[in-house]
Amino acid sequence: MSLVAIGINHKSATVDLREKVAFSPDRIHDAMKSLASRTTTGEAVIVSTCNRTELYCNNASETDIIEWLQDYHGLSHEELMPCIYAYKEQVAVKHLMRVSSGLDSLVLGEPQILGQVKQAFAKAKEAGTTAITIDRLFQNTFSVAKKVRTETEIGAAAVSVAFAAVSMAKHIFSSLSRTKVLLIGAGETIELVAKHLQDNEVASIVVANRTIERAQAMCEEFNATAITLQQIPDYLAKADIVISSTASPLPILGKGMVEKALKQRRHQPMLLVDIAVPRDIEAEVGELDDAFLYTVDDLHSIIEQNMASRKEAAEQAELITEEQSHIFMEWVRSLESVDSIREYRSQSVAIKDELVERALNKLAQGGDGEQVLLELANRLTNRLIHAPTQALTAASRQGDLNTLGQLRIALGLDKN
Repeated sequence: MSLVAIGINHKSATVDLREKVAFSPDRIHDAMKSLASRTTTGEAVIVSTCNRTELYCNNASETDIIEWLQDYHGLSHEELMPCIYAYKEQVAVKHLMRVSSGLDSLVLGEPQILGQVKQAFAKAKEAGTTAITIDRLFQNTFSVAKKVRTETEIGAAAVSVAFAAVSMAKHIFSSLSRTKVLLIGAGETIELVAKHLQDNEVASIVVANRTIERAQAMCEEFNATAITLQQIPDYLAKADIVISSTASPLPILGKGMVEKALKQRRHQPMLLVDIAVPRDIEAEVGELDDAFLYTVDDLHSIIEQNMASRKEAAEQAELITEEQSHIFMEWVRSLESVDSIREYRSQSVAIKDELVERALNKLAQGGDGEQVLLELANRLTNRLIHAPTQALTAASRQGDLNTLGQLRIALGLDKN
């Protein structure tokens, strides 16, 4: 067995590359099936968020998985490889546990990542790309993430990406009480943004979403206005702040749309924060004089302020993931031993059955019972000790004292 984790994240790659390797929700089902076909057991899970794309596979080749990722997204080896990280076995297990616990996030201890990993696992189960090992790995990981949050303070007063986005807005606008905000998307991140904006008593909030019903449900809680994505041009000029986080594979706001809105605003400045990957706002928007465009990577300085305060909790959490990853690998190794034990037992039973049948035939032909019994005992003993005897002889001839000692313990000749 070979557990493999391949990925890129906010630490290894820019948002430009991360959006190229992201998987949209409408394609991830088929993508996981395609990826699973490159493994011998058909086990694969893809985790794709704004900060990372990671592939978890069982019984897979690291090279094959990287090649699949390149081919799937049409990327060159030279473009992808400098940003790729790859882990195997226990290190891969620990990495997944760290990710799910928020230890590898842009925001240390952020709670959203666990939900995102759970969603990825659920989609893999729907696609039929999980089996006993991957299933157990993710179930154990979810328990470890819960243990980390229960036994440490890693999640205490966590600074989320949503909080960082609103904090940036507060740095730029001395007060948010007069600002009008346009939120694009209606997922968990935008809900958090809306909550922080409400806490800061912004003048008004408009929520634009692909499905108006989802936006309306959110707007009821925050006393906001719901619109469709097609209505954005009618509302954009009124927005002082635009914060976007959707799963759209293509940009929603283009340079031309924003330029037109700025003219209507008579070039009053507009803050745009794009926390989506792939990006919701064209990078060229940042070229406009009165448009101040920031991406998720620009939020680092705000987020880093919370790192020191939770350093001790992070160290405790690291110990938990280290310990639990080793425990999981012990379980994996026990699975491998089960097959060996079953095979060894079947082999021994087959030898017994063969020799007993031969003895019964001799008895049926009038053979002496005592003689037949002694012959059966001698033949059975010789057949069963043949392979261990060869192993002992080979280890002794090669001077391999370590193997010789392990064989003596296994055969009950020495007590450990």
